Amino acid sequence: MSPLQALAVAAAGVAAGGINTLVGSGTLVTFPVLLAVGLPPVTANVSNTLGLVPGSVSGAVGYRRELSGQRSRLLLLGSLSALGGLVGAVLLLVLPPAAFKAVVPVLVALACVLVVLQPRIAARAAARQRDEPRTGGPLLWVGVLGSGVYGGYFGAAQGVLLIGMMGALLDESLQRINAAKNVLAALVNGTAAVVFACVAHVDWVAALLLAVGSTLGGVVAGRYGRQLPAPWLRGLVVVIGLCALVSLLR
Repeated sequence: MSPLQALAVAAAGVAAGGINTLVGSGTLVTFPVLLAVGLPPVTANVSNTLGLVPGSVSGAVGYRRELSGQRSRLLLLGSLSALGGLVGAVLLLVLPPAAFKAVVPVLVALACVLVVLQPRIAARAAARQRDEPRTGGPLLWVGVLGSGVYGGYFGAAQGVLLIGMMGALLDESLQRINAAKNVLAALVNGTAAVVFACVAHVDWVAALLLAVGSTLGGVVAGRYGRQLPAPWLRGLVVVIGLCALVSLLR
């Protein structure tokens, strides 16, 4: 990898770390860059997952204030996310990509719709949510598990899916939902990264460059991202989700 290519990978990591902290879909920045510098698709995907884990962690730390009071929710949803990440990582290693990627555009489109409708859905569901205000109920549990499988397999727009589902099924502000999303995504990526580090071929130079860049991006976004008004953050979610959809449909 030339110095210019290394700089491009690190810069993509910074952008992805910020995007993942605020919304998700940072993989749509880094994955094409890794392909462009010559990595094979599976190696690029594996290296990308490892490299973006530190950014997910730094983003979650940056939103620690918004995590207050969500401990019991995150214990349950985090366990499901980690399990999903493990399953997704195994699927990446044993199945052809086409089988799973076929459903990705549908999931991203649905997530964008859910984000747009989140305030209305949350208001109508308020009475039901009083019975299960912390965990969201079985529908969210299944959705988080499925999102974890997807995230362990590829991960682009995982954050959009999580924000869409939690926004529709939890009576919480978008910033607190985003904080929870950062933790869940970090658990998915971290679990998958452990599997990949043990049994898959990793380009460790690319992974290290992404790790440094994504950590910086996560810190910056975690520091300033909470200052975005909810309508702006919702709009950013939808825009990035639509960009992810266009990219995946090419």
